[in-house]
Amino acid sequence: MKAVKGKYYFGGVHPKGKKELSANAPIEVLPTPEVVAVSTSQSIGKPAVVAVSVGQKVKEGELIAKADGAVSSDVFASVAGTVSEIKEQTGASGAKETFIVIKADGEDKFRFPALSSPTAEEIKARVRDCGIVGLGGAGFPTAVKLAPKTTVDTLIVNGAECEPYLTCDYRLMIEKTDEIVRGARLIAKALGVTNIAIGIEKNKPDAIAAFEPYEDIKVVVLGKKYPLGGERQLAYSVTGRKIPQGKIPAEYGVVVQNVATCFAVCEAVELGKPLYEKVITVSGTAVKEPKNLLVRVGTAVKDIVDYCGGEAANPKKVVQGGPMTGVAIASYDNYTHKTTSGILLLSEKEAAADEPTPCLNCGKCADVCPMHLMPMNTAFYSAAGDFEAAAKYGNVNACIECGACEYICPAKRPLIQAIRKTKAALRQKS
Repeated sequence: MKAVKGKYYFGGVHPKGKKELSANAPIEVLPTPEVVAVSTSQSIGKPAVVAVSVGQKVKEGELIAKADGAVSSDVFASVAGTVSEIKEQTGASGAKETFIVIKADGEDKFRFPALSSPTAEEIKARVRDCGIVGLGGAGFPTAVKLAPKTTVDTLIVNGAECEPYLTCDYRLMIEKTDEIVRGARLIAKALGVTNIAIGIEKNKPDAIAAFEPYEDIKVVVLGKKYPLGGERQLAYSVTGRKIPQGKIPAEYGVVVQNVATCFAVCEAVELGKPLYEKVITVSGTAVKEPKNLLVRVGTAVKDIVDYCGGEAANPKKVVQGGPMTGVAIASYDNYTHKTTSGILLLSEKEAAADEPTPCLNCGKCADVCPMHLMPMNTAFYSAAGDFEAAAKYGNVNACIECGACEYICPAKRPLIQAIRKTKAALRQKS
């Protein structure tokens, strides 16, 4: 279907893309690591419950931790081998996580039976059983999104990939186009909708061209702007529907799924493959060979960096995820999750390493906030330890943590850190 132009939305910023570092690197399969450490915290909800014991043999794709409630996801062994340890360790986010350590020593694989012409309910069950979560970064269990409590009429496939440096979704779109489309059709069938649209930024013309031949897919060309990949921003750009604060897209007839999620759904239904590996981008000028890699969940960051030739220079900052929404990690002793989108080795020139200065009261953070919030208020009250006031005057619960405020701040204030600190403090009190 011939591409159409998307609508303009309020707020956002225009950071340098830096996608040229890895955009032309085809997806490579990272060799099986000798050891993986798979976290039980693989979704936005509750951690899964460990379902194996030390010394137990497991197959690649075998269940090793069971979802704890609806907003949780099953966790699977990403290699065949022996469980050597179950340990507590601080994860990349700074929170304590339980890791199941597996020493690879076999090649046996577990797969569910492939489904042909599945019903809507069979698709939903398979998505749940394969532990699929939103792979755009949020990690919300996909099975929950496939069972909205309101009537929906449109599936939007998120191919924006507006975060700088990251090109893993772009490579999927041009290398696995048909699988993404088949996955989107399965999701649409599960939802009972026939309208499917994909939003892609205009700086990806070959990805746009790849989807145009599919008559049942509406291709919407988006302006180059961050954070166009946010659900509310994408829903408005593609359909013109405004999603108010406190509401979710499904209440306005829309469900949004990332291209990588669609690909995972395709593999889950057609191959019976649980979600235990994902394409990520390794980039930044401080890594020797930027790449897009298919990586098993629980792979050590060190193994990934070593495969990419190691450091080209001493990195000022190493980020797990994208530069806007990811987290800086203190060492390579961290492990990938289902939602990991990138490993970035940033030089001093690339990293936001300037010391913060007092707030200038310029209001730029509010000017670019796509959620119409007041991030300076959150930062002010958070620094004073008054988290209730930070939440009230900054409306922190509506924040999507896109990082646009911190990017634009001339005083280099740690605004996202203040927002996350406030949310964590409020969760502890609830």
